[in-house]
Amino acid sequence: MRQHILLIEDEPNIVEAITFILLRDGWQVDAHSDGATAMVAIRDTKPDAIILDVMLPNKSGFDILGELRADPKTSDLPVMILTARGQTKDRERAMDLGADAFMTKPFSNSEVLEGIHALVGHK
Repeated sequence: MRQHILLIEDEPNIVEAITFILLRDGWQVDAHSDGATAMVAIRDTKPDAIILDVMLPNKSGFDILGELRADPKTSDLPVMILTARGQTKDRERAMDLGADAFMTKPFSNSEVLEGIHALVGHK
């Protein structure tokens, strides 16, 4: 069975690019674009890992990450933060909230794959 990634990102071009990269590498990928309903999508899809944008409509990725870590059912779920905001303070905040990895936009295909493989491996 293919491992499952939930991509929570609101920019269609980035969703398309990351989905293509991961599908080609053998992953199952679902995408979600609204911060307000992200936790519902996570519970419904039960992914093996999440790629989470910081700047989302209706709720920030940082808030979602905090909720993930506070919930015993999702506290151990691997999360890679994806953001255009690559400042040190953003990276530190993500790690303080419990992110497992941090990647900035723009990114290369190899960075996405290396990051996901490091996060959860690949069966």
